Amino acid sequence: MQSLSNRAKKLEAKPMTLAERAYLPAIFQGLSITMRHFFRAATKKQVTVRYPEEKRPFSPIFRGLHVLKRDEVGRERCTACGLCAVACPAEAITMVAGERKKGEENLYREEKYAVSYEVNMLRCIFCGLCEEACPKAAVYLQPDKMAPPRFERDEFIYGKDRLVEPVDPSARSIRGIQLTPEQADALAQRMAQ
Repeated sequence: MQSLSNRAKKLEAKPMTLAERAYLPAIFQGLSITMRHFFRAATKKQVTVRYPEEKRPFSPIFRGLHVLKRDEVGRERCTACGLCAVACPAEAITMVAGERKKGEENLYREEKYAVSYEVNMLRCIFCGLCEEACPKAAVYLQPDKMAPPRFERDEFIYGKDRLVEPVDPSARSIRGIQLTPEQADALAQRMAQ
């Protein structure tokens, strides 16, 4: 069969010497590269971060811990539409929808709300697709917090008790969909009444 480019080059296989058959040159070449890197690393700046005492700065596009946001009045934004769960490639989000009862207007924005909303942090790949899919801007991945280490697998399934943003405006996330200090004070006064 003729090649398409007509640039084929014929190679002849040379017989290997005894040293090449014993792989000694390749072993010594690999050891020399390893030793070169070993002594070069000793003179360079260390890249290891001593984690609890010092923390590496986060990237500006880092996506961390999930939060279910509240609106200006303090009601949950999530309407349990399920778009975040459908968009999640790892299938880490599960939810159960329910209808708002009479007298719960100050808790939920719409007639439909998430009775339970769970994110399995062991499955989550922190891609941010759930945040992009949410039409109500209810899901937010914090750029300044990571999921803390745990000892039990059950502790990595975050429910609404850990995900929903606090009602108190001053305790809310600094970044993301955020109230101005004036809006936070006005909201705190309205909630106190």
